[in-house]
Amino acid sequence: MLLTMTRRDPVNMDISIVIPLYNKKDTVARALQSVLMQTYSPREIIVVNDGSSDGSESVVRTMDIACLRLVEQDNAGVSAARNHGWRVARCEWVAFLDADDEWNPDFLGTIAALHEGFPDHEVFATAYFAGDYQGNRRPIILNRVPFLGERGVLENYFEVAACSDPPLWSSAICIRRDALHEIGGFPLNVKSGEDLLTWARLAARKPPVYSTKPLAVFWQEKAHTYDDRPNRMPEPDDPVGKGLAELKKKPEALSRDIDNYLSMWHKMRSSIYLRLGLRGSALVETLKGLYYQPLNKKLYIYLLLCAMPQALTRNIFKQFGR
Repeated sequence: MLLTMTRRDPVNMDISIVIPLYNKKDTVARALQSVLMQTYSPREIIVVNDGSSDGSESVVRTMDIACLRLVEQDNAGVSAARNHGWRVARCEWVAFLDADDEWNPDFLGTIAALHEGFPDHEVFATAYFAGDYQGNRRPIILNRVPFLGERGVLENYFEVAACSDPPLWSSAICIRRDALHEIGGFPLNVKSGEDLLTWARLAARKPPVYSTKPLAVFWQEKAHTYDDRPNRMPEPDDPVGKGLAELKKKPEALSRDIDNYLSMWHKMRSSIYLRLGLRGSALVETLKGLYYQPLNKKLYIYLLLCAMPQALTRNIFKQFGR
């Protein structure tokens, strides 16, 4: 049976959906179904199969969706898959959705309305729910949002991002293709944080337009919560940190806010090292964070955690998290 999307609102915004796919046979149908349920329909859906070995691509073919293209590539990572997707997209606008996440039905309609209200911007995004492996979900925490009401421009993106959950996220964002081209797309050969660096580069060009209404769900694996050990080691050469530091040279970026964001990034790296029991590496990252933001109180707590036994540190993270 051929599946089609039924309605397009009269807003002038043609959108391509890009879904990177790697071994997500149990969740990709849910992601695609959430696209089909949108009140504002995209022009096309591009699923980039990044060398899956679990039959994920067969699930996509079985759904038989009218406007879907399944693109194959050898396994090269999520950044390469996203780049492949937006480069073959036919529309001016590209929305990204990971194969294990989902949208609320009015996500794309809200994106289109943001574009209608702020047509000169390049990035449109919404808040989202953080979902855990047990099925619980909570709206993300947002602090220092600069506008009243539900929507506006995140003029102080780096300030908000430094003291909140990440406001921009890979399954709740729509970007002009030309802007992605200008920044070189998603960085390759980065194992973690490639999306954060991409959003930072885009925000340094022009601040994103934002809705604080959560309209997507980021389903996290157990290793991405504080209930389990991290499944990734921070990259020793820290390409994301280096990329963020490069943004300080741009005249349109606010140096202090980027410093605070860099401090947050090193705090994140420190927390992973602490949970892995690598206290020496955690100490180095904590000190880097304090270099960029000497008055960051949480980092002084991290200094204490670097001296505590690993079992106690894990329990503290599990209980108090961020």
